[in-house]
Parts: sequence; structure tokens; C-alpha cells
Amino acid sequence: MQMDPIEVTDKLGRKVVLRSADVTDASDLMVYMNIVSGETPFLVRTPGEFKLSIQQEQNFILSRLTDPGALLMMASIDGRHVGNCSFYALSPYKRYGHRCIVSIALYQKYWNAGIGEEMLKTALDIAKKTGYTQAELEVLTSNTPAIAMYEKLGFKKYGSFPDSVCFEDGHFEDSDWMMKKL
Repeated sequence: MQMDPIEVTDKLGRKVVLRSADVTDASDLMVYMNIVSGETPFLVRTPGEFKLSIQQEQNFILSRLTDPGALLMMASIDGRHVGNCSFYALSPYKRYGHRCIVSIALYQKYWNAGIGEEMLKTALDIAKKTGYTQAELEVLTSNTPAIAMYEKLGFKKYGSFPDSVCFEDGHFEDSDWMMKKL
């Protein structure tokens, strides 16, 4: 879906523009995915695993823009991309039509400035207006700053996935399933 751009202010007083990603953002988003996956162990991909072609990325963005139940939101400061937040349907089946999956990531230098919280609040508001009544996410148990933010926004933990992620060094980590009623 397409959202109208909105402006919020982060904790440092910077103006942050939240808007839908556009196909012209494909190249920037590809760089972003590779950088942020190397800045944190908390994302699904490791550096180098994002291997879409520019055309595939453009098609992905277009699919989000034309899907009335999905949003790919970008945040920028002074025209520079700082992070993403998205939601999409858990499943195409009617019985799951009330549930959406949310995700969020920022470049590390923009952590702890309230940008992620503003993006997530905006995405959850749009998801509710879209007709979703439940937002869900999976988060590594050790990602305590993210869990604190999710809990602040009303998410609750409803279960754990033991050994959910296996890191390159062979150690496993659990993740939590969290949900918020919209």
C-alpha cells in the first residue's frame, strides 16, 4: 500500500520523514539490507545473503505498493535513509486475515533515538486502519532493547522457539513470539 508521507521528530530533535518505499529506492534498499545485516546479529539474514537483483527488488517493492494489506515504510533524515518498518499478512487464508507480521530495522547509528518506536507506532496504526486486529513478530530472546520497545507499545510474549536461530559459530539462540491486539 501507499502511505502519505508524515514527519515526526526523534529524541535528538531531528525531523524524520516516514513514507512508503518506491521502486526508485530499490538500489538504496539493497545496500541497506546488506549493511544492517552486518551491524546486528538480530536479523534473519547474515551479510551477503541478500542476493536479489535490482529488478527483483523493484518487483518486491511494487508488490508491497500494490498490496492493500502490506506496507514497506522507509524513514529518512535530511533525505538519507535511516531504517525500515513493514507489515504484511501472515497468510492469504481468510481465517488468518486478522493477523499481520511486523518487522523493523535501522542503521545502527540511528538506534536509541526513538525512530524505531515512531515507525512501529505508525505502522501499527496503519495496520489497524487496514483491518488487522493482531500484529505479531518474532524476536531473539537476547534482544532486550527491542523487547522493551515492543512491550512499551503493548506487545506481549506468548511463547518461545527453542534453538530458533543457529549462528555461524554453531551456537543456537531462542526467540520469542510476541503479539499485540490492535
